[in-house]
Amino acid sequence: MNFHTRKWIKPEDLNPNGTLFGGRLLEWIDEEAALYAIIQLENPRTVTKYMSEIDFRASAKKGDIIEIGIEIVAFGSASLTLQCEVRNKMTREVIITIERIVMVGLDEEGKAKPHGKTEVEYVKDRIVDSKK
Repeated sequence: MNFHTRKWIKPEDLNPNGTLFGGRLLEWIDEEAALYAIIQLENPRTVTKYMSEIDFRASAKKGDIIEIGIEIVAFGSASLTLQCEVRNKMTREVIITIERIVMVGLDEEGKAKPHGKTEVEYVKDRIVDSKK
């Protein structure tokens, strides 16, 4: 699993119990999944279609640093299925897991747009070296 994004838990991220508000964490996960899928599918019109069961395993408190991990599980014709894990950066304790997040690339009319991709691509591999 690739952990690219880190978040520092601040007072405005807390619930009345003094721990990380689950809705805030889900907002961060949805944004991370969208950015990951947009880059993979090369389509800025990529949206969240589905999230499977969300398993809250632990909490985070003010001052904790968490990291969001995303990996590709499967490619559909117009979709990308991701898996997510969030953990405490310092302790490595898993905070949340989501087995399936389905992202769909859309066309200009909002219809599913086939992407033709079958494997993970890295941006560095798409860049053409103009010096060659």
